[in-house]
Amino acid sequence: MNCTNCDSSNSIKKGLRNNRQRFYCKDCKNYFQEKYIYNAYKSDTNDFIISLLKESCSVRGISRILKISKDTVQSRMLKISRKIRAPYFNKFGCKFEVDEMRSYIGNKSNVTCLTYALERETKSIISFYVGRKSKETIRPLIDKVLLLQPNRIYTDRLNIYPSLIPKEIHK
Repeated sequence: MNCTNCDSSNSIKKGLRNNRQRFYCKDCKNYFQEKYIYNAYKSDTNDFIISLLKESCSVRGISRILKISKDTVQSRMLKISRKIRAPYFNKFGCKFEVDEMRSYIGNKSNVTCLTYALERETKSIISFYVGRKSKETIRPLIDKVLLLQPNRIYTDRLNIYPSLIPKEIHK
């Protein structure tokens, strides 16, 4: 039996729990079962949560579909989100697009903004920022784009951009 944590074959039988055989991995010192009853313990649960989030399913919808608690879905989402890293992009002299979109958190009085920069041909995300829309918060995003020596930066002409982007490349 291979370990579910490190995929090592160096595991031994280590007792029964609720009439289910338990195993112990000698390499990573992890206990595991061959088959779990509760769906949250299955190894592909996180992958299902990610794919359902991409399909715009709600937390309660995901918990109904996977037959697990909504608190479990939320805690898994937090664990998954901690693994997300900023995108890496190193092509110079490209055309970039900077835009923002508004969304609500909880209710309509709690407005937040997602500002993002993407390379126009490949649609690769260069950088993004989630929070208030102001000159101070958008400046680091624009600075990352300017480090890539862009040919052009396309925006929606928000009044913040002309003071942050040089006139020669701003369109």
